[in-house]
Amino acid sequence: MKAVIVKEFGDADVLEIGERLTPEIKENEVLIKVAAAGLNRADIAQRKGNYPAPKGCVQDILGLEVSGTIEKIGGKVTQWKVGDEICALLPGGGYAEYVTVDEGSCLPIPKNFSLEDAASIPEVLLTVWQNIFQIGELQPEEKVLIYGGSGGVGSMAIQLTSLFGAHPLSVASTQDKIDYCLSLGAEKVVNYTDQNLVEEFGKNSVDLVLDSVGGEYLAQNLNLLKKEGRLVYINAMAGNAKLNIFKMMQKRIQLTGSTLRARSLAHKKQLVDEAVEIAYPLIENDTFKNTVTKKFPVEEVVKAHELMESREFMGKILLTF
Repeated sequence: MKAVIVKEFGDADVLEIGERLTPEIKENEVLIKVAAAGLNRADIAQRKGNYPAPKGCVQDILGLEVSGTIEKIGGKVTQWKVGDEICALLPGGGYAEYVTVDEGSCLPIPKNFSLEDAASIPEVLLTVWQNIFQIGELQPEEKVLIYGGSGGVGSMAIQLTSLFGAHPLSVASTQDKIDYCLSLGAEKVVNYTDQNLVEEFGKNSVDLVLDSVGGEYLAQNLNLLKKEGRLVYINAMAGNAKLNIFKMMQKRIQLTGSTLRARSLAHKKQLVDEAVEIAYPLIENDTFKNTVTKKFPVEEVVKAHELMESREFMGKILLTF
């Protein structure tokens, strides 16, 4: 099969198209003929050598989410059949013509989504569902601040929280990105390059923060959060920061973080089942917007990675096969 190979760690040009054997399925897995694969910032980190795949997973083929058609099923698979069109969450290996995955990590194609565009769903949906709704315990009418609102996770987070009946806020770096976040349902978006978040949103005004940046924004998050607010980290692109432990204690703030990739298959299945039951009706709402904004044929994977790293994009980027 054709696959995108990481020949060594480095810039986007280390990616090359190569040949690999089509993977063999285990008894609880399905074999997917890939239609499209979603790009994520974790792919960039792995390509640079900063985010290795879990032990036992393919190490030199990126890709955490795909859509496609089931070609084979294992002997113990009960939920799917050959010919089903699905999307799936992967620990890696998605930039390829074929990929195997546990049946519990597969999701149906949402209504109003094409087979290709459904590749934009699994990683961002399950990241948002785990961190905002399960860990963050978001409730209707609460205010949630979402960093990176114009990106893949942010686009999903803004829409789901708005449709859920909460009040999404966000930050962005340009007017185009601000307008994009507002179009998805954000109630207020602040330009973090020249505005102070605490002054703009208000001290002690936010119930939940989903932070993918880290660094100096930790202090602002503590000031923004109400008493008993929740701060959830899903990345730290700006690095670590000094924590004011006394302020965290005084406001009884819950501070936590998580990753999804290395979680157990049982956890992922539970997450998938809950998201399909509760979040899919929101995604299939007529007002939900497909956030796929750019598609590249797999042969142009270097260009796709360069675009993601430039941050000059909004929504989701896909590779198509």
